[in-house]
Amino acid sequence: MNLYLRLLWLLWKLRSLQRRGLFEESRVAFCVWPNDCDLNLHMNNGRYLTFMDLGRVHLTAQSGLLREALRRRWMPVLAAADITFIRSLKPFARFDLVTRLLTWDDKYVYLEQLFEHDGELYAHAYVKGVFLARGARVPNTELLQAIGYTEAPPPMSEALQHWAALSANKRAEQNNK
Repeated sequence: MNLYLRLLWLLWKLRSLQRRGLFEESRVAFCVWPNDCDLNLHMNNGRYLTFMDLGRVHLTAQSGLLREALRRRWMPVLAAADITFIRSLKPFARFDLVTRLLTWDDKYVYLEQLFEHDGELYAHAYVKGVFLARGARVPNTELLQAIGYTEAPPPMSEALQHWAALSANKRAEQNNK
């Protein structure tokens, strides 16, 4: 239930959100509620992924893509996520979720998501995803043209290249079984 409350809260905040550049970070403040915690009294690892969904909604709205996606009935789909937990977020801790677009290729859009508390990094994630329309992938060039961006993608960092290759290999292994 609290995801829906947070989603409604986020959608309410989006009404006054100013459009920003494609590569500008999205930053959303949250608080760890007791029902976000596991038996170890820190935020449950699955809850991080839930918050990451909300961060991607915020970034999509901030870039102007959310309006176009809704209008064209494009659905975002997460293809892979890799998260590293660095420190534990305790109950009632306030934290910022930072989401930024890194780059894209012919198939995927690559994002980085950070959980920060008091200026320190608590978790880091890479995610990749696609948009679908009627079950088919929407080309990234079409996504970007919808918001007026026509330039080439930035180069992938070495770390992102490594993660993307690992992710692709895992997917290929599963498809070959």
